[in-house]
Parts: sequence; C-alpha cells; structure tokens
Amino acid sequence: MKRLNRTLPPQAADAKTLKALVLDWAGTTVDFGSLAPARTLEQLFARVNIQLTDTEIRRPMGLPKREHIRAILASPRVRETWQARRGYRPTESDVEEMYQQFVPLQMSCLAEYSRLIPGVLDGVQRFRERGLTIGTTTGYSRGMLDLLLDVGARAGFRPDCSLSPEDVGEGRPAPLMLYENAVRLRVYPMASIAKVGDTPADIAEGLNAGAWSIGVAGTGNHIGMSQDQFESLSARERGLRLARARRELERAGAHYVVDSVAELDPVLDDIAARLTKSRKRRGK
Repeated sequence: MKRLNRTLPPQAADAKTLKALVLDWAGTTVDFGSLAPARTLEQLFARVNIQLTDTEIRRPMGLPKREHIRAILASPRVRETWQARRGYRPTESDVEEMYQQFVPLQMSCLAEYSRLIPGVLDGVQRFRERGLTIGTTTGYSRGMLDLLLDVGARAGFRPDCSLSPEDVGEGRPAPLMLYENAVRLRVYPMASIAKVGDTPADIAEGLNAGAWSIGVAGTGNHIGMSQDQFESLSARERGLRLARARRELERAGAHYVVDSVAELDPVLDDIAARLTKSRKRRGK
C-alpha cells in the first residue's frame, strides 16, 4: 500500500466509516491486463488499415467505448493516417460506424477474457465481512456488463449494484455512475465510498464524485499482458512495468495505489483511521 493523496474527500469529516467499495471490471476484478478491449480495438482499427500501437489503444482506457474510439481517432497520428487513407479527417459518423462494429466484436471475445483476477473473490468476501457493500462501474455497454455479471456470478462474484454509462447517461470521468451506486446502495456521504480501478479515468471518476480513489497497478491496463505473460518476464522487467503503472495512477491523483484488489485491506484500515481522525478534528 502506498498513501499518495493527502487531501481527504470533501465530506470526510461527515463520514463515520467506509460503507462501500465500487470496483471497476476489466483489469481490476476480471481480465488480467485488460486484454479484451485492447484486442478488440486493435482488430477494429485493422479493418480500416490502421495499425495502432499499444500506447494509442491504452491511453484512453477506462472511458466509455464510444468515447474511447473517438479519443483514438482524435490522436494526431491516427487522424493523419485516416486522412491519408480516406482523404478526409474522421467525423462523428465515422465514430458511430466504428462503435457499431466494435460492439459485436467485443461481445464475441468478452467471455474469453472474463476470468476473475486471482484474489478478488476472497478479497470481496473479506470486504463484506467488514460490513462493506460492493458496487461496480465500467466503460463497457450495458449488454457487455450483463455478460460479465453472468460469468462473474457463476464464479461466485455477485456485486450489489453494477452500472454502465448507459444507465446514467454519461461515463467516466464524470461521477454519475458512482452517484447512482450511492443511491441504489443507500450509502452517503460520498466520502464513505471508495472507488477502485486500474486507469486514470477510474481515479478521476472517484475524485470527481468526492469519494476515495484507489488505483490498481499490478493487474490492469498499464501491465497490458496476461498473468502468464507478466509472470514470465524477468524480475527487472516486471518491476519496470509495475513502476510505470504506479506512476500513472499517482499522477492521476489516487489517494492510494495497490498492486491488486487482494491488497486492499491495509488501505481500508488506513481510510478508517483517517476518517476517525478527521471527525475528531471537527469534534464530531
């Protein structure tokens, strides 16, 4: 555990205790390395004869998938390549057309990349024993989320509330999915919720909601490979990738960064201590 952001959420002095965790999906609870969206986007752009780099694919990760496609198309190299291939810069109709192609591609491979990350199931059980409810948010569509929920339930992972951008009208970095989790879980103030995810967009979602924001560095987007591939690297290369992932989440403003959901317990203890200290300072 690394405590980073010393600024407490705005309502910390009003929060008696932490009441809920809201977890991301790909790269946080399932799909070690966040491979499903990366592989699908790679295939999608190959259809229009544009070979994306891993950085181009992963930089906007965590956004709703339509926004993710829009962000890739807006990047200078991709925009210029598109213009060279087609004679014009990508338009909103191109974004929409590519998104409509993306959906069936993603659905066809999602189950292949829906395995729970090791330690998540046991961790969630411990978190429930602390009295926490469990929510989730995602950049996936509702249909994709429903598929993950079905596969997750068969593996024993059953969140109390799970939301997609479609459920609230806007995705990350806006805080609306977190607000709706708070409503459905009946949890307030927002400082009694911790958001957990592997991308800067996850961190921004939590901060914008006034919740605790916890980054997951070791299983997600910035690792960018399967668990077997990651573990086959040399110790030096693993260390470099982890350090890079941690830096990205630190820069995004995370209150804490851990390597996996399984390592959250010390963070939860520290948040509880900080909330108690904050109340005492306010005389509550």
